[in-house]
Amino acid sequence: MSELTHFDEEGASRMVDVGGKEVTSRTAIAESFVTMQPETQKLILDRQISKGDVLEIARIAGIMAAKKTADLIPLCHPLGINSVSLDFEPRNGTVIRVESTVKVDGKTGVEMEALTAVSIAALTIYDMCKAVDRAMSLGPTRLVEKSGGKSGHYKRVVD
Repeated sequence: MSELTHFDEEGASRMVDVGGKEVTSRTAIAESFVTMQPETQKLILDRQISKGDVLEIARIAGIMAAKKTADLIPLCHPLGINSVSLDFEPRNGTVIRVESTVKVDGKTGVEMEALTAVSIAALTIYDMCKAVDRAMSLGPTRLVEKSGGKSGHYKRVVD
């Protein structure tokens, strides 16, 4: 495993200096899962939750969160993101898979932005549905794929 870059030689926290890095096109894809009762998934898909269209509100929340990642995670660089998309896939009658794709032309990657997007989207689903299903659970949340930059391409092996 490579050395931790967010600490200096004395162990103090630092923001990594990306000044000398080359600007490249970078993409990150992340996913999270929300598990719920079958009745809750049906209410979401039928747009019957009283607070509104759960998946559209979660999509907007995830996009907003990706843009605010540097405000939420102390050592992340603020980035001029090119695009953020969120998609939702119902599974097995009790799970909604949330996927985000984030793109940037920059000196550092967008993995944290993609992970933040799916995390906040999943939390938004929970928030909008907690009145009907407090037993919902979130996760796992994980990086699926990333490309661009010095470390190259990464794709999660299906588990």
